[in-house]
Amino acid sequence: MSEETKATEQTAAPVTTAGSPATAAAPAAQKTAPAAAAKGSAKTVYLSSSPHYTRGDTTQQIMAMVLIALLPECIWGVITFGPRTLLVLLVSVAGCVLSEWLFQKATGQKNTIGNLSAAVTGVLLAMVVTPAIPLWMLVIGAVVAIVIAKGMFGGIGSNVFNPALTGRGFMMISFGAAMSSWKDPAALDAVSSATVLSQMKEGAFAADGSTLLQYFLGNRAGCIGEVSVLLLILSFAFLLVTGIIDWRAPLAMLATFAAATFIAALAGTGDAAAACSDVLLGLCTGGVVFGAVFMVTDYATTPVTKNGRLVFGLGCGLITFLIRRFGGYPEGVMFSILIMNSVAPFLNRLTARKYGYGKQAAAIAVAATTAASTAGGAK
Repeated sequence: MSEETKATEQTAAPVTTAGSPATAAAPAAQKTAPAAAAKGSAKTVYLSSSPHYTRGDTTQQIMAMVLIALLPECIWGVITFGPRTLLVLLVSVAGCVLSEWLFQKATGQKNTIGNLSAAVTGVLLAMVVTPAIPLWMLVIGAVVAIVIAKGMFGGIGSNVFNPALTGRGFMMISFGAAMSSWKDPAALDAVSSATVLSQMKEGAFAADGSTLLQYFLGNRAGCIGEVSVLLLILSFAFLLVTGIIDWRAPLAMLATFAAATFIAALAGTGDAAAACSDVLLGLCTGGVVFGAVFMVTDYATTPVTKNGRLVFGLGCGLITFLIRRFGGYPEGVMFSILIMNSVAPFLNRLTARKYGYGKQAAAIAVAATTAASTAGGAK
């Protein structure tokens, strides 16, 4: 979710030089540096790894903005699914924060719960589960998300996989029946039934304009945070305007998913209008929009290069489509993002800007070669 120009905290080491030759011994340089500094001739050079430009945002400030962006989805979830949704949110956040505190206490690490990253993970985990989930299962998911997916990899910024999705994946595999118990907004109790995505996979569901509007607004069963596409669009706009996220990965994911869905539907039916309806239905059901807004924009688990983000989003959208269309699960967002998390470091290396290469460097090399040839011919 970070820009290449956004760094969290950098450690810079000042090096003082006094204009001595590069071959001078280190002890001599150390002795002459203070004297030279007194004369005003010393220079202080700060050595640190890239990026070298920072906007000044702290981790706490960035996470606070993400929490603000998640607030509409939290409120709508409570309104749609009832007061138990608030309890799910509180237990998830408490489980993540407490897990991080206990893990860092046990391993002798500096406490970092104040940067709000654990709270964000807790809210995201609650957003991607059913409101009927047993609370003890949610606590286990929170422990897996914080301790295994984040803490054991070195903490914030060092984890390979998205913590919230890792916790959800563990719960999905371990407690499949509970994770598939959906609550109808019009009902008081949880009901286990075929979801819209399951019916779409079987070709037994078609939506008219009124149904699509209800799904777009959020009047449907599903995970707590994924139901209202309208609110997700507003959250995306907020995060984009405030500079917290970059547009490339989310839009690449949605565009790829929409294009693949349209082509498959058109090839199957030959009806462009029906294919467009399938695209809208695919975007308004499941968690593809939520994943695009809040998951593929995660700072630590997505590429930092611009081209890398485009490829990352393309991969997420394509894998989501393939799983929905041909896989055994009706939804593929979680699996697609976790799979692409694993290749994010490779994308960073593959799409990194190589200084000294490219068109401009080639032009300079050609000019230098031409000049050298001309000079040699003149002789």
